[in-house]
Amino acid sequence: MKTIHFVNVCKYIAFLWASFFIQVTFAQSSSWPYRPIKIIVPFAVGGATDIAARIIAPALSEQLGQQFFVEIKAGAAGNIALEHVAQSAPDGYTILIGNVSTNSINEILYASKLKVKPSTSFKTVALVASIPNILVSGPNFPPNNMKELVAYAKARPGELNFSSPLGGYSHLDMLDFNRRAGITMVNVPSKGAGSSQTGLISGDIHFSIVNAASTTTLIRAGKLKAFATTSANRLFSFPDLPTFTESGFGGVGSDQWNGLFVPAKTPPIIINKLHTALNQATQKLQIKEAFTGAGMTIMANLSQEEAQNFVNNEMQRWARIIKENQVNLE
Repeated sequence: MKTIHFVNVCKYIAFLWASFFIQVTFAQSSSWPYRPIKIIVPFAVGGATDIAARIIAPALSEQLGQQFFVEIKAGAAGNIALEHVAQSAPDGYTILIGNVSTNSINEILYASKLKVKPSTSFKTVALVASIPNILVSGPNFPPNNMKELVAYAKARPGELNFSSPLGGYSHLDMLDFNRRAGITMVNVPSKGAGSSQTGLISGDIHFSIVNAASTTTLIRAGKLKAFATTSANRLFSFPDLPTFTESGFGGVGSDQWNGLFVPAKTPPIIINKLHTALNQATQKLQIKEAFTGAGMTIMANLSQEEAQNFVNNEMQRWARIIKENQVNLE
């Protein structure tokens, strides 16, 4: 009898502790945020994801009354940041601004290397923006349009190169373009948009697919030559630039997108607050103008469920592209 009584007492104490923990967690979640929040960027400064983070950080600070600051954790194709955020406390104070590579491609390409699984380690809070990509070369590269480009490359198999982060969306898009166009080019791995642009301008790199947010100024200045855009329609900023589809390569190339992600066990109340704050912030004129000026289209008006479904569908699409192009980085 004494043993049964002792066991019952232990169960009661455990119940009290569990109840207390739940109440404390709920109280903390309800009062979120009560201290500064980090937005972790998985790539180098100056890329589209970094630009998007620096647009929304002050806007979220204004909406929620606490400072949101940007922290760069670049490296390993974004996997360093992925693992850091996934393994951080699920309390809403460490947020990932991931993109098509980190949250749709990396789980497929680096399945045995990643210590986390993006599809289950994260919850999608909201999409932020989409960014069309542009196939570009240096200003002195001989071809001036897609037809000339393909003919030039076919006449020089294996002699031309392109630059992209290994395993990133631009790398996979270029492989897909090579296969569809019947050309052979060599990839020169880069650390991000900045290093690719430097090589293009100097002529050391022949081609690259780079996001419009970081190349628009260079194209207008004549420092880069544009051939086609991945967007469904022509860009407002470059009405004479054809799409890949118009150039005879429908289905090749993809827009980049980014979104906010939190560890999977983050309380729903925090996710809802963050989603609402982002949606409200991106409805403000100055934020809309900032994204438009960077060549981005706001996607934060999607619901959490729509955003999560979008990310899931993107993972399936990239799995198909990776399989078709027989890409294996492990």
